[in-house]
Amino acid sequence: MSLERATAYLRSVGFADRIIIPDHSSATVEQAAEALGCAPGMIAKTLSFLQGDQPVLILAEGTARIDNAKYKARFSCKAKMIPQEHVEALIGHAVGGVCPFGVNEGVRVYLDESLKLHETVYPAAGTDHSAVRLSIADLERACPDAEWIDVCKIL
Repeated sequence: MSLERATAYLRSVGFADRIIIPDHSSATVEQAAEALGCAPGMIAKTLSFLQGDQPVLILAEGTARIDNAKYKARFSCKAKMIPQEHVEALIGHAVGGVCPFGVNEGVRVYLDESLKLHETVYPAAGTDHSAVRLSIADLERACPDAEWIDVCKIL
């Protein structure tokens, strides 16, 4: 269902033809990079947080980590990831396939500046065996309500 939901959304914004269904799992950054034949940093990992009762997604460069001080300065709260068993209900996609495409109503989406290190990135497309190839400009068009933020650090 998640792949269909993400595909329908991507079709509505003109990017369904960019979806890739690899033979191997793309559930983790390392698996996705191997399955897609790209550098781990090009994977646009989607991190799920709760800010009070508000679910929030942050897309970040594959090797980036949340910088707790930057996160707290930006959002005035500590970074609290959504427990895995609640991600699908709150976001609309299960862990391993979480993406900003076709999410539940009310989920806020942010794009971390770390993504701009790459011309092309690969977010998931709703399942642990999917991705979508997008330039940074295309990612912005695919996520028109997303705001650019700086809450990550590259290790």
